[in-house]
Amino acid sequence: MPITPYECPLLNSLRFERSESDGQLFEHHCEVDVSFGPWEAVADVYDLLHCLVTDLSAQGLIVDHQCIGVCDKHLINHYYCKRPIYEFKITWCRKKMSLKSERRGIHVDQSELLCKKGCGYYGNPAWQGFCSKCWREEYHKARQKQIQEDWELAERLQREEEEAFASSQSSQGAQSLTFSKFEEKKTNEKTRKVTTVKKFFSASSRVGSKKAEIQEAKAPSPSINRQTSIETDRVSKEFIEFLKTFHKTGQEIYKQTKMFLEAMHYKRDLSIEEQSECTQDFYQNVAERMQTRGKVPPERVEKIMDQIEKYIMTRLYKYVFCPETTDDEKKDLAIQKRIRALHWVTPQMLCVPVNEEISEVSDMVVKAITDIIEMDSKRVPRDKLACITKCSKHIFNAIKITKNEPASADDFLPTLIYIVLKGNPPRLQSNIQYITRFCNPSRLMTGEDGYYFTNLCCAVAFIEKLDAQSLNLSQEDFDRYMSGQTSPRKQESENWSPDACLGVKQMYKNLDLLSQLNERQERIMSEAKKLEKDLIEWTDGIAKEVQDIVEKYPLEIKPPNQSLAAIDSENVENDKLPPPLQPQVYAG
Repeated sequence: MPITPYECPLLNSLRFERSESDGQLFEHHCEVDVSFGPWEAVADVYDLLHCLVTDLSAQGLIVDHQCIGVCDKHLINHYYCKRPIYEFKITWCRKKMSLKSERRGIHVDQSELLCKKGCGYYGNPAWQGFCSKCWREEYHKARQKQIQEDWELAERLQREEEEAFASSQSSQGAQSLTFSKFEEKKTNEKTRKVTTVKKFFSASSRVGSKKAEIQEAKAPSPSINRQTSIETDRVSKEFIEFLKTFHKTGQEIYKQTKMFLEAMHYKRDLSIEEQSECTQDFYQNVAERMQTRGKVPPERVEKIMDQIEKYIMTRLYKYVFCPETTDDEKKDLAIQKRIRALHWVTPQMLCVPVNEEISEVSDMVVKAITDIIEMDSKRVPRDKLACITKCSKHIFNAIKITKNEPASADDFLPTLIYIVLKGNPPRLQSNIQYITRFCNPSRLMTGEDGYYFTNLCCAVAFIEKLDAQSLNLSQEDFDRYMSGQTSPRKQESENWSPDACLGVKQMYKNLDLLSQLNERQERIMSEAKKLEKDLIEWTDGIAKEVQDIVEKYPLEIKPPNQSLAAIDSENVENDKLPPPLQPQVYAG
C-alpha cells in the first residue's frame, strides 16, 4: 500500500517567495492510496514513519515498509513534488484473535512432558526434566565427578602442607629445640588431618564403613521389636498372605525385604536423597531377580512390586516423609501461601472449559478437589498416585459434560491448575517429593499414573511462576489483586462514581439478580414444558402400542364348560360301552 507524507505549503521547505495563487499549485495530493498531514512542525520523514509503525504495531499489526520512489509531479517552473513514497506491507493479525493461544504458557506440548534425554518415558521437574532412570544415571555421574574433585583437592592440600612443612624446617633450623618440637607436632597434626580427609574418599574407607555397617546390623533393631501400629500390622499380614501363593519365590522376597528394612534402620542418618537411592536400587534389584532367576511374568512382577512398595513404605513412612533434614516443610508453607494469595483467580482467566452452574459438573469438581486433598492421608506412594488419577478422571468427566465432547490435553491442564488453586491441598510439595523419591519408578515413567503425576508437577510449577502476563492482566491490576486491595468480582461495583447514591447501586444490583432469576425461571419453564411434552408422547405411545396388541390378538370370550354328564350324553357310541363295574363285597 503506497503512502506519502503530505507537506504543508506554509513551511519554509521550498525557499522562494510565491503568491497565494502560486501556493495553490503546491497543494496537491500525490497519486497514492493514503496520504497524511499536514504537520504543524518540521519533522524528519524517518521520525514520522517510526511513529506510524509504532502506532500500527500497538494495534496488534505486523508492519514492514520500504521506500519505492518519489512523486515526479511538475509544480511550477523547474520545481517538482519529489515527496517520498513508501510501500507498507501490513499483516492483519490482531492480538485478540490469538488471545486463547496466548494464554500464557498454560498450554504444554505433550513432548514437553517426556524425558528431555529422549528415552520416551515421562520426565519430572523434580528430576530436572529427566525420568527416574536417566536422572539416576546423571546423578551418579555428578556424584562420581564430585568425589573425584574432592579427592584431587585433598591431594593438593596434602602437597601444600608438605611443602609448607619442608620450608618451615629449613627456615627454622637455628631455633631452639623446644620450639622445633612444637612446630613439628603442629605440622604432624595438620598432616594427619589432611590424610584423614584423603582416606575418607579412598576405597578402603568405604570398605571399612561397609564392614562396620554389617557388624552394627547384627545387633537387634529396636524398630523391629517395637509395638507396631494397627495399620502396619494389617499390611504385614496382607503381605505375608500374598507371598504364600508364590512358595519359594515368596520366601526369598520376604527375606530380602526384611533385610532391606534392617539396613534402612541404620541409614536414617543419611540424607533423604541417599535413602531414596537405596530404595530405588532395591526395587530394581528385586524386579531383575524375579525376571531372571524366578522367571516371573512381567504382569505378576508388577503386582509383587506394588505389594513390596506398600509393605516397606508403610513401615518407613514416618521416617522418610517430610524429614527435618530437608526444606520440604518450608516449600509446603510457601506454596500454600502462594495459593491463598491467588484466591481471586477465576476460571475465565485460566480458560477453564468447565461450567460449574451445571449440577453434575459441580459435583465432579467437588469430587476432584476431595481426591487431591485426600492424597495427604495416604501412606503408600501408589495410593497417593491413585488419588491423583481419580482427581484427573473427574476433571475429564467435568470437561466432557460441559463441552459435550471428549476432553483434550489442552483443556485438562488449565482445569487441573484451577482445581489445585481451589483445593489448596495440604503438604503438596512434601507429597510430590515423597512420590518422586520412593515410588516404584515404572509407575512414574509410563502409564496414566505417570502422565497425571507429571501434569500435576507442571501445574504446581505454573502456580509458582504465575504472573500478570500469564493471566492476561496488567501488572497494576495483578499487584492490586495479590495485595488484596480489590478482586475481579468487585470490579462492577467499583465502576460506579463516588457520588453515586447507595440506593441506586442497590437497585441496579437487585435488577441484575432479578434478571438472573428470570433467566433461570425461563430455563426451568422450558424444561418443564419439554418434560410435559415427553410425558404426553410417552403416554400416547403406550396407549397406541396396547391398542395395536389388542387389535392383533383380539379377546375371545368362551361359554362356561359343560358338565360331565352332558359331555357323555353327546357320545353317540355309549351304547356299545360295557356296563359299569359294580362293587363286590368279599367276606374275609
